Amino acid sequence: MKAEIHPEYVETTITCSCGEVYHTRSTVPNLKIGICAACHPFFTGEQKFVDTAGRVEKFAKRYGSSKARRQKPKLSSASTS
Repeated sequence: MKAEIHPEYVETTITCSCGEVYHTRSTVPNLKIGICAACHPFFTGEQKFVDTAGRVEKFAKRYGSSKARRQKPKLSSASTS
């Protein structure tokens, strides 16, 4: 390895916005992050799918449900004779 081209590797404290603190080593002395494994919805199991704008209902109202479309009989040329 060449001398004096690599950054200094120091003890680091990583602090999440939820209050969780991790101690590790990095080239940056202190880091502040917005989300970590302790508060991320995927890891906590609190993941929810929320449709606040009502997009699903709006789509169903405009185009109808797929069940309603499947129940309609198809017209065939043989039935017109």
